[in-house]
Amino acid sequence: MAFNGFKVMDSDMHVQEPADLWTRYIEPKYRDQAPVGTNNYLGDQDLVHEGRVISRFRVQAPYQGGMTDWFTDHYGRREIYEDFDRRGWDGKCQLEAMDAEGIDVGVLYPTRGLFAHAKEYDDDGFAAAISRAYNNWLAGMCAVDPKRMYGAAMLPAQDIQAAIAEVKRAREELGFIAVFLRPNPIRGRNWHNPCYDPLWAACEKYGMAVGFHEGTPCELPVAMGDRFQGIHADLWMTEHVAAHPIEQMYACLSFIQGGVCERFPKLRLAFLEGNCSWVPFWLWRMDEHWEARRHVVKNRVKLPPSDYFKRQCYVGIEADETPGKYAIDWGAGNNIVFSTDFPHPDSKYPNSVKTLVAQPLADDAKRKILWDNCVRLYDFR
Repeated sequence: MAFNGFKVMDSDMHVQEPADLWTRYIEPKYRDQAPVGTNNYLGDQDLVHEGRVISRFRVQAPYQGGMTDWFTDHYGRREIYEDFDRRGWDGKCQLEAMDAEGIDVGVLYPTRGLFAHAKEYDDDGFAAAISRAYNNWLAGMCAVDPKRMYGAAMLPAQDIQAAIAEVKRAREELGFIAVFLRPNPIRGRNWHNPCYDPLWAACEKYGMAVGFHEGTPCELPVAMGDRFQGIHADLWMTEHVAAHPIEQMYACLSFIQGGVCERFPKLRLAFLEGNCSWVPFWLWRMDEHWEARRHVVKNRVKLPPSDYFKRQCYVGIEADETPGKYAIDWGAGNNIVFSTDFPHPDSKYPNSVKTLVAQPLADDAKRKILWDNCVRLYDFR
């Protein structure tokens, strides 16, 4: 399959998990504690634990319109998603969505699962069980067509040893090609904290790309989140504007300036669904500071920060992100990967690929974004 001559790999396609995923797939000892999805409307993304939506906001403000209005406003293709919802968003639905977009291969990331580790749990064993349950369910989704759908394994970052075990299991037993983490700090630890080094070593060893993906609102620290508190949907929107790109910028800074990329030169990192247009400024600024202070960090960061980014890092572009061309002009054309963001409200489905291809970019740049860069990120063979 190809779209206008371009092969397409979706670096960040989402699944829509059933509301009872964790009660069905988690180990019996944790079943009574399992998070549960809500069913307020089609495409609902909320996850409830201990009787409340996982959110820093006191109340998760409901959409004020009806179900039809919600789909019309956010998706514009209510009839398609209504059919997927009726059929349970299963693997066949996922493949139909891929066919509609012209996607050859998709790497699958969570929807409700974005919030499964959007809080810290008192019990590390429970946190690890949440990840295992999701990954077992996702493996069944991918099994519908294992040559086209590949999983990004959920990891319990609060328990590093359990996360390492899940990296190994996801690769060797489930056939996944990536792991998924939220960029928010867990238990006050930045990603360059040496306690994570065994995890990055495991990802290197098993060839697993590390995909960072934000999701708001949550109960973890959120970039600028302390400035947007309340119960109203417009505050969620305002936080969302800031959190997705800035959390990715934080994570990128941590891995490069914190020396992780120096210590683990084969580690592949993806900063997803936070746009790519921030890359020129952020790397320019990092390089400028490195040049002025390289004598201070000469052992931890031996190369200019932009060199590490170009060697190991990838960033997602939105289908209609016209400023993305500046990242390409700046020299990051080999580090930008494509995502449909299906089936989330800001997806351009079923016209995401068409929209990207219509951008005024050279065909070589489009080919890299749609396929070549994604293949290198995920070491797809």
